[in-house]
Amino acid sequence: MPAGDSLAVSIRPVEVAEAAVVAALRRSWSEENAGAPLDDEAFEADFGHWFADESPRRVTYVAESDGLAIGMMNLVVFHRMPRPSAPPACWCYLGNAFVLKPYRNHGVGQRLLSAVVTHARELNAERIVLAPSERSVPFYRRAGFGAATMLMALPLPGRQPGSTELEG
Repeated sequence: MPAGDSLAVSIRPVEVAEAAVVAALRRSWSEENAGAPLDDEAFEADFGHWFADESPRRVTYVAESDGLAIGMMNLVVFHRMPRPSAPPACWCYLGNAFVLKPYRNHGVGQRLLSAVVTHARELNAERIVLAPSERSVPFYRRAGFGAATMLMALPLPGRQPGSTELEG
């Protein structure tokens, strides 16, 4: 991998037929968090079904370098219920931001974020909401994100122990 910021990276939206590309990144992320390989033979097929089901409302961008998918980030688009005499409105939830460890701190996350923010602007979205990890808070603050004081959450039973992140 090139040193410094000379890493050649392209950012693009992923098509439904490319679910395996995103599944591989999701597996890498999960295994990094677990600290070990995860044995789940059904994961890729299950992921493919989920990805296809989500595609009408979710856009996923990947970062690639030398033909390898090295990062991802997605937006879930929520269309508001129409109101009389009001233009259509939507907002977005940013989720599943991940960059492979060797490629972190080379601007990959920033380029992915730029792509999803541009996408949200093109949709004329009212806002982008996210639930950042503790480590990612400074990254999002530098990009102009701030505390979302107008939101509330109700944690529901059944979450895995130790799971604190809200994921899209």
